[in-house]
Parts: sequence; C-alpha cells; structure tokens
Amino acid sequence: MPTVQFTRDGTVLGAEIRDGDGPPVVLLPGVMADAATWRPVVEHLDLPNPVLVLDRRGRAGSGPLGPGYSVRTEVDDLHHVLGSLGDLGLSGGTHLFGWSYGGLIALEAAIGRTDLRSLTLYEPVARPFAPEALGPLREAIGRNDLDRAVELVNTAVSGFSDAYVAELRRSPVWNVLRPLAEPLADELGAIDDHRPAFGAFAELDVPVTLLLGAVNEGRPPYGTAFAQFERAMPRARVVRLPGEGHLAHASAPRLLAERITDAVKAR
Repeated sequence: MPTVQFTRDGTVLGAEIRDGDGPPVVLLPGVMADAATWRPVVEHLDLPNPVLVLDRRGRAGSGPLGPGYSVRTEVDDLHHVLGSLGDLGLSGGTHLFGWSYGGLIALEAAIGRTDLRSLTLYEPVARPFAPEALGPLREAIGRNDLDRAVELVNTAVSGFSDAYVAELRRSPVWNVLRPLAEPLADELGAIDDHRPAFGAFAELDVPVTLLLGAVNEGRPPYGTAFAQFERAMPRARVVRLPGEGHLAHASAPRLLAERITDAVKAR
C-alpha cells in the first residue's frame, strides 16, 4: 500500500494508506506488529472508506521511541495523526480501531475528542501486564538477543507452548518478528507504568465495540485485562471471536475484518 508520513516534534510517524471515499478508518496495531502485518485485515475490509494503518514509534518507517517514552507519548502521537488527517483530504470524522496496546492508546486518545464516529478495540491491555517477563526481556534485548526476546514474548507473556515457538522459529514469520521485538521491553514497561483512565472511558460519547478472542476469556494477561475494560464501559457492545485468541489478525484476518466492518457500518 502507499505510505504517508507525519512529523511530531521532529519524530517521523509513518503509515500505510488504502484509498477510498468517506470518513477514514484508522487502525493502530500493538506490540510485535506494524502496518505490514495488518495488510491481510485491510485487504478484507469490505468498506469504501480510506484506511490508514499507523506504524507506531520503533517500527520501520517511523522514528525511535525516544527519551521519556510512555503511553502519553503514543497518545500524543495519535492525537497528532488524527489532527493531521485533513491535510490528506480526509474528513468527516474518524472510525478508530486499536488492537492490544493500540487499543489502550486509542481509548486514552478518545477522551475529550469530538471527531470520532466509532471506536473498536480488540483486547486492549492494561496493568498488571506480565510484569514478571519485563526483566528477562530487558536483559535479552540489552544483549541484542532478539531471538530470545521473541521466545519470551510468546511464552512468558502470551502463554504459547515451547512447541509452538519451535514451529514459529522455523517459519518465515520469525525474521519478521525479530526487529519488532527491539522496542518491546520499553513498550511493556510503559503499559505497566500507566494507570488507565477507566472512569473517563465510561463517559465516552462514541459507539464502542469491544472484541475478545473467545479462547482468552478470563485468562491472563489478555482476558483479564479485557475484563477491566468491559466493566468500565457497560454500554459497549461486546463481540467474541469464536476459536480465536489475541492474534486473529494473523490467524483469521477475514473474520476480524468482518467484525471491524460491522462496527464501522453500525455507526
């Protein structure tokens, strides 16, 4: 897809964009993902709207996390991007989607905004988020052992088996994941340092859809984090993805695209 760039305080923020007509749909990935990994979902979005997928800091095409990095850094980046959409000829309000860490960022950015048409969140995360994995991750990344970092995020954070990781290592996906692990420890640290504004989330004046991979229900870290957001937003529509966990963008992109499409069309 074509790419665009935004610049905030000297830091480049890249994005991929699919042309279309109508209010834009903005997708915000979480950790261990970038715009490229979300292309299969974008391809299956049955919408005429333009679609923009942001490459957050720490990804190819965007600048580094930078000193003093926090969730607020990401929220301010998203505010800047949303405020710059008019420069691309995109108007009419925004349908905002966030996955995982991207869901937390999207929610925090939604507070006080009046230009959002819908907000769709796939398993947003919140503290405590696998804090026991943070030390080993920092150690692995500090010695540039990105293979170990990818192992840890899949086992110590996501709970996948050693057999799953061994199979993943043999696949072409492994070399895609290695560079995405470089900012991982700082991103997870930012999540655990951040106190979500749950009280403000309940007051959001925008239609909210919460997506949950059904196999994660009640299970840490994703299902237990999801439950916090579900309790905080009793008016939100909750949709479960049967047979899916946290990675439906990779395992079931058509299904996930259909649920995002439903949320956008409902508005």
